[in-house]
Amino acid sequence: MPPAIPPAERLLNLVIALVNTPGRMTKEQVRSSVAGYGDAPSDDAFERMFERDKDTLRELGVPVLTVTHAGHGDDIGYRIDTAHWSLPPIELTAAELGVLGLAAQVWQDQSLRADSTRALTKLRAVGAAPEAHDLVAGLAPRVRAGGDAFGPLVDAVQNRQAVQFTYHAATTGEVRERHVEPWKLLARRGGWVLLARDRDRGASRSFRLRRIRGAVRPLGEPGGFPAPTAAELAEASRAWMGDGPERTALLAVTPERAGALRARATLVPPDAALPAGAEQVLRGRDLVAVPYRIDWELAEEVVGYGDAVLVLDPPQVRDAVLGLLRVAATLDRRRPPAGDRRADVEEARGA
Repeated sequence: MPPAIPPAERLLNLVIALVNTPGRMTKEQVRSSVAGYGDAPSDDAFERMFERDKDTLRELGVPVLTVTHAGHGDDIGYRIDTAHWSLPPIELTAAELGVLGLAAQVWQDQSLRADSTRALTKLRAVGAAPEAHDLVAGLAPRVRAGGDAFGPLVDAVQNRQAVQFTYHAATTGEVRERHVEPWKLLARRGGWVLLARDRDRGASRSFRLRRIRGAVRPLGEPGGFPAPTAAELAEASRAWMGDGPERTALLAVTPERAGALRARATLVPPDAALPAGAEQVLRGRDLVAVPYRIDWELAEEVVGYGDAVLVLDPPQVRDAVLGLLRVAATLDRRRPPAGDRRADVEEARGA
């Protein structure tokens, strides 16, 4: 005898059948054609099973209708009212599709890679927003894979479960075991950073995921430490979030491009001083004012848009963009030594 179909699967089969029936389904049709109901050993058992499943679906908000017709006498049928149950058409803007695309890219090295890729393909098909890829192009260079440590740390942060791992410190080169209470994961400075309380040091610390060696192992049970306060998180995040004064960059942006920058834009200051030749650059482009705190961080975002975004002011951001482009232009001809990589220099400010 084949194993009985689980109740949840039987419910799903019933929903599929009642959604797709052209008119209605009688009890006899349900029993003979919907997988799971043939397991009922008697008529009474089937009646109880079917009535229980109908009640369950209605409690879940599925509108199971009872359909009668004069020509059928007492022969009652059932169907699902799709007009009141179906979701409205999905209409996503370019910015929304871009954010979803960025989220999918975060999981490219995780177990959800195939599922997220299929879902994003379907959403793009209904989004009708061809410029959505532009937003992803501008953001993607700032978020890279988290490696094998990413998934376990996501779970540990959500469950408030302490963990231990081997860490290679950038400042001292020391490799040692760390026992931490994970607070939050940040995508900063080209990679993922864990904010946590280091139990051995009795203070908050930050850890680059790409410097974690080997597996992340749980310590104790979920809920093993209190959630961090807002002040503790702010203190731990300060080195990564940028605490300098907010400034404004003036950008020349191609129409309908750089949606992420436009979403953060503010009014152009009336006394904005444009550099010489700006009028010519702005022909066919929009003048966009974007607030920022860190020169190199804005430069990395601007570079992702290619020639769709040009920096007019301030000069230090423009110079940073040009520097990144010059490095990119020579990547096929040279490889800087490991000690020269800027990521390692910046990383030293962290853990």
